[in-house]
Amino acid sequence: MSKQPSRSDRLRPVELIVLAAVMAVFAGLVVLMTTRDIAFAGISFGIAFIAVLVVLAMLALAVRPQRAPGEEQAPPQQRRPDSDAH
Repeated sequence: MSKQPSRSDRLRPVELIVLAAVMAVFAGLVVLMTTRDIAFAGISFGIAFIAVLVVLAMLALAVRPQRAPGEEQAPPQQRRPDSDAH
């Protein structure tokens, strides 16, 4: 039997995309209000969306998943001293 991902696990990518879109809309609106140039605001929106999405994806990859309550932690890997490494 395979373990089905929970609903929150399935919706996690959507949350990251929506958060990136909200932050990009904010950046686009700030640029639009200051420059009053729609093309420049659209370009700023696109750049901000991609940049925020990449940063959030990198942060999501850096976070370790939580252990289940009954799950044991794996022992750390120990390096064997190499005899020819100086």
